[in-house]
Amino acid sequence: MPLWLNRIAPLILAATLLGGCVGTPKGTQPVTGFELDRYLGKWYEIARLDHSFERGLDCVTADYSLRDDGGVRVINRGVNLETGEEDEAEGRAYFVRDESVAHLKVSFFGPFYGGYNVLVLDDEYRWALVSGPTREYLWILARQPELDPAVYRELVKDAERMAFPVTELIEVTQGDACNDRR
Repeated sequence: MPLWLNRIAPLILAATLLGGCVGTPKGTQPVTGFELDRYLGKWYEIARLDHSFERGLDCVTADYSLRDDGGVRVINRGVNLETGEEDEAEGRAYFVRDESVAHLKVSFFGPFYGGYNVLVLDDEYRWALVSGPTREYLWILARQPELDPAVYRELVKDAERMAFPVTELIEVTQGDACNDRR
């Protein structure tokens, strides 16, 4: 079993035992008018809140593609730059409601799902603010390994307005150290 899956499995199991949370953080709304075909492809993780299944990883990317069953294939990759250990996990995601609402459920382990919510999305699908089912999970994603600092600051302000603990955000290394791994 991949290291990433070893890290995420206990978390997903705990979430499932506590009610299988595929919701959105209270007081937030997923993006409407969502177009999955524009969201598909590679995204770079610019920043995140720390959690066990990505702890110590940099060069993190997420690749989204269509599955034969109508769902979304999710391939998350990252590298621990200190050890050189690479990590990869494959999951699947499905819309919770209407496909024009960016509220999905994602699973990396069996029948256990967690929420995946796009809360802020650029009109050109160049960057996004994504949460899990609670405020403990937050990611800033971009189509390029670097994000304009002004856009980053605005996304952090958006997250702060939604009561996420933005002072705990970890900026993910995506620079030259990652180039050989892409």
